[in-house]
Amino acid sequence: MKKLIVSVAIIGAFAIYVLTHGRASASSGLPGASGTGALASSPTTTTDGGTPAAGALFKNGSYTGVSADAQWGYVQVQAIIQNGKLADVKFLQYPNHRSRSVEINTYAMPVLTSEAVQAQSAQVDVVSGATDTAFAFMQSLDDALTQAKA
Repeated sequence: MKKLIVSVAIIGAFAIYVLTHGRASASSGLPGASGTGALASSPTTTTDGGTPAAGALFKNGSYTGVSADAQWGYVQVQAIIQNGKLADVKFLQYPNHRSRSVEINTYAMPVLTSEAVQAQSAQVDVVSGATDTAFAFMQSLDDALTQAKA
């Protein structure tokens, strides 16, 4: 029963977020990806390690995603691909100008990174209390992984 209540709360929070921000993307399913000014302009960098191995999901290298608006600041990540798989995610930018943002992101960033590496995808569970950071993380990582597609 407790899991049901938590699930309903998360879905409700997501619905409210999309309705209040009014910018869902048709291409990636993530808020803010429609190019309506939700993204800060930043160069996308790639360090390609060569041809992917047979059956690999991604090309080896480092791929920098877009800088995505997280309401309290921007989130930008770099996907590290090794042996054709997502090996790590580095946060290049995240909201950290307020003590509360630092507190939230100190907890959320390792959780989001771990889930992304485990899932080999940007589609991760939203971290309670860090909804804006989680959606911006997914958007930036989705962009980086799109660049890394094998």
